[in-house]
Amino acid sequence: MPKHPSSGKYAIVGLGVVAGAQPDRSERMIAAEAARLAIEDAGLTRKDITGAVDLRRSGGGGDRASYSDAFTRVLGLNNNYYYINGRGGALAGLGMATAMSFIDRGISDYVCLMGAVTDWSQAQESKKKGYRGMAHSEKRGYWGKFVGDSVAVSHHSWMAARHMAVYGTTSEQLGAIAVSQRQWANLNPEAKMYGRPMTIEDHQNSPLLAEPYHILDMSLVSDGAVAFILTTAERAKDLKSKAVYVLGQGFGEVSSTVWWDKKNFTHMAVEPAKKQAFGQAGIELKDIDCAQFYDCFTAEVLFQIEDYGFCKKGEGGAFVAAGNMAPGGTIPINTSGGLLSCYHLGDLTGLAESVRQVRGQAGQRQIKDCEIVMTTGHGGELVSPGMCSIHTCTILGSQP
Repeated sequence: MPKHPSSGKYAIVGLGVVAGAQPDRSERMIAAEAARLAIEDAGLTRKDITGAVDLRRSGGGGDRASYSDAFTRVLGLNNNYYYINGRGGALAGLGMATAMSFIDRGISDYVCLMGAVTDWSQAQESKKKGYRGMAHSEKRGYWGKFVGDSVAVSHHSWMAARHMAVYGTTSEQLGAIAVSQRQWANLNPEAKMYGRPMTIEDHQNSPLLAEPYHILDMSLVSDGAVAFILTTAERAKDLKSKAVYVLGQGFGEVSSTVWWDKKNFTHMAVEPAKKQAFGQAGIELKDIDCAQFYDCFTAEVLFQIEDYGFCKKGEGGAFVAAGNMAPGGTIPINTSGGLLSCYHLGDLTGLAESVRQVRGQAGQRQIKDCEIVMTTGHGGELVSPGMCSIHTCTILGSQP
């Protein structure tokens, strides 16, 4: 398939990751540290960075209180602009699309994109006061609260239940996704669940929070930050670290089709995003060496496996139960452990792992001859309760 003229024109040249609990550091402190590590990884200086994007994740249960002091000031970056971008967990995909437009217009040579959260530390502070969870402010017009939709699991669970009703998917099959990703996490020293193996029995015996979801169907609450540097493929040739090229991007919205046929309960907005991203990159599904799917809950992984075409619709349960996404399977998925078992930084979790896989820096979990990786993001409900309106697909590769 022919590539789009933009395919391979831009590259990620630096990566910085701050993982693990950060109880004594503020959000902007870990943000600045991740950015510093990314700049160092690229072999650049702070004066080289002429653009900055702060990738902010909004929660399904409401809006996070945000800080106003930009990481760019803390780090002393020489940026021409700074802005905040992101929707739900679709951070890296949206941020890259906007940053590339600034590079294309000659406004920036190197853009630093960064996302940081201190959700785990905030939750610990809430516990000290006798509460549970993170501090969220309710969105205006968020009608779901009045019908019992208080947290993300309560409206995401509808989709898993619908898939079970239509296709006969079982809780054990959803559990197979969690178990597979835990197997990957146990190959990743950076993962929160490293050294903590899990069985399907563990999954089934874990608390049932919102039927059919057990606690082990849910993503982690995390602290941490991921930053990366974006520039042109031409500039990338002379830098310190191996470049990872942006081969294609695509976007979709479930709101583009009618809601009352209930298709959005068992499908995601993959079709347009896949068509755009794969078309730009000039690739087919068989060219994907590993996939980093956004995995806030287990069923979202199942939907994407089916919607991208790794198996037919309704056959995802049997596909994952057979071990196809686990180490040694036919398609490695969420090889860091993902949001379920590594850490939750939106689609930046998958973006960081994609860069490492293409660079050959993934340690024991490294996929042999990994040249093309797919990373997805979603979230940002337009109607709540409702599932993950936006879907983003980004194709990264070792060659432009």
